[in-house]
Amino acid sequence: MAKATMVFGLLLLLLVLELNTNIGPKAVKGDVEIDCGAKCEYRCNEASRHNMCIRACNTCCDRCHCVPPGTSGHEDVCPCYANMTTHGGRHKCP
Repeated sequence: MAKATMVFGLLLLLLVLELNTNIGPKAVKGDVEIDCGAKCEYRCNEASRHNMCIRACNTCCDRCHCVPPGTSGHEDVCPCYANMTTHGGRHKCP
């Protein structure tokens, strides 16, 4: 009986440990924290309306968790960024 109780206790402990590791947040591609400020500063470096570009880029980065590389284009790298539009149907993200 003591052996069965010990085995049951060990199995219960393993179950609790397994549940504890599976409850936490899952890391998935695109869910990594990025420095939106630095990425957007580089992205908007050559923009004629720098402040407006920074504001829009930071909004897009906060929502999409990515900023395409370079100062323009390359939006295929971040589809969420490329597909976000304004109320008027224009591209929101620089």
